[in-house]
Amino acid sequence: MQLTIETMTYGPNGLARTPEGKAVFVSGGLVGDVVDARIVEDGPSFSRAVVEDVLEPSPSRISAPCPFIGVCGGCPWGNLSWEAQHAAKVENLRSTLARIGKFTADEVDELVQPLRHAKDAWGYRNKVELAPVRENGRFRLGMHGRDPKQIVKVGTCPLFEKKQAKNIKAVVGALGYLSNSRDLELERAGIRASRRTGAVEVALWTPTGGFPRAQVSRVLGDAIKATSIVRVMSKGEKRARKVTGVEALSGEGSWTEKIGDENMRLSAPSFFQVNTAAAEILIDLVMEALDPQPDELGIDLYCGAGTFTLPLARRCDFVSAVESYGPSVRDLRRNLDIANITNVDVIGGDAVREFPDEDADVLIVDPPRAGLAPDAIELIASTSARDVAYVSCDPATLARDLRRFVDEGTFKPVSATPVDLFPQTFHCETVVHLTRVKRV
Repeated sequence: MQLTIETMTYGPNGLARTPEGKAVFVSGGLVGDVVDARIVEDGPSFSRAVVEDVLEPSPSRISAPCPFIGVCGGCPWGNLSWEAQHAAKVENLRSTLARIGKFTADEVDELVQPLRHAKDAWGYRNKVELAPVRENGRFRLGMHGRDPKQIVKVGTCPLFEKKQAKNIKAVVGALGYLSNSRDLELERAGIRASRRTGAVEVALWTPTGGFPRAQVSRVLGDAIKATSIVRVMSKGEKRARKVTGVEALSGEGSWTEKIGDENMRLSAPSFFQVNTAAAEILIDLVMEALDPQPDELGIDLYCGAGTFTLPLARRCDFVSAVESYGPSVRDLRRNLDIANITNVDVIGGDAVREFPDEDADVLIVDPPRAGLAPDAIELIASTSARDVAYVSCDPATLARDLRRFVDEGTFKPVSATPVDLFPQTFHCETVVHLTRVKRV
């Protein structure tokens, strides 16, 4: 059927409607396109379709430097102009706050601030990951496709740090050579590269057990000028594998990045935002929202390796930092030592079970995609904190949690600023400033 794409969803698809008003999620359609689409799933309340032909291209449809858009999963919005991407991300946040958060149109207008972004639309990623597959007995590495079962062979990636993009082909070639002579049991491979420090790390994820360390180190070392090559060992079921150790095969054994005024050292399993320049915008927004004072106490929940902990500790008298993931806890302690920061209590464990005994004046939460548990919201409300900065990677769970805060009656959101950490995708971070409700 012929369809006009009305908007972009929080996902790779465009949204159109049939003449009867039924929603159709269209793979390959961009807002403003008129397309000939084939229905592939026809449900009672919505349908799914794929574009067979673009009859009238959207004014926002552009040519992109990646030939794998629509096949690889890395840049599903790559053919959409950056301005249109920004508009869609803001609209996704606004509609989610209204639909899930139950905020009125006037409240959404007051809350949502202009989108912020760094200067690079391409070449911004400091990390890429490659997945292995064996086909007809031959090993190869590639990117995850739009179809999760598909692995797309690539030699470079225009999203990755520009000066290091050629290293993808080098790593693919080296690991292909090694794995076709013996089974490394490789689960995935990651490359991290810093534009600012020049650090380049290759991380190989494998099960525990024997491993040809010297040979892998030599072959990879010949292929790429890495400052660190490591092996991350894990065990357990596929969906719940646990890291059991990291061993340095050559070089420093970790990756270094400069963010803001801090130099951070990170082990391969630790989370770090893939867009360093845009992550600095998150830090600025968090600090602007909290305006921490030298005599105040802070709490940083889900603190990771210290992206917000370090700048908060520079401004506060004392900070309690809580993180459940062991490798990140170890990296946080090391980063505090490197920065010579001594006014932080690092607490390893679940944010609810290990909620700090100390009170707080300001509080940061940067939870995973699932958002905050109801118990976490109650614990935050039980503090005497004057302001909270909530950093979210998912607008749906953010909207749900903001409604919980409002219904609880202790904190109210005063601003929600979208930040484009992931150009060419539908993903977007949001920094929300909540302030304590003053009792009359």
